[in-house]
Amino acid sequence: MNNLQKTYSMKGSEIQKKWYLIDAEGKILGRLASEVANVLRGKNKPTYTPHLDMGDNIVIINAEKINLTGAKLEDKEYFSHSRYPGGMKFTNIKKILKTKPEFIIQTAVKGMLPKTKLGRQVLSNLKIYAGKDHPHQAQQPEILDI
Repeated sequence: MNNLQKTYSMKGSEIQKKWYLIDAEGKILGRLASEVANVLRGKNKPTYTPHLDMGDNIVIINAEKINLTGAKLEDKEYFSHSRYPGGMKFTNIKKILKTKPEFIIQTAVKGMLPKTKLGRQVLSNLKIYAGKDHPHQAQQPEILDI
């Protein structure tokens, strides 16, 4: 019984973050979002610690070229409310894909993260751009193939 090993818990000062670049062209929205959520959270690392922001930074480009399966392009709607009586607003995903495609990916990833302070902190490590240009060349992001 003296040979038991203790569980290792990482400290915040020991965390080393990387930058990853993901090209969303031709990717399916839900599959991309679940992989991105795991990397953002740090669950792909052997030193994963649930109460710390262990994840890496992710830059997603070509958000406007994301694929949706089934009839989502016609049927899926996003809901918002102005907090006034009768202030419900439903917006079709086709319209959002034309105007702000970053919102679609961010919403999908946000739904797969914890609904806590840690989840909001982890989401800030995600950068999404509609086109292929991004301002994070100085961080030298590695290409992550999903």
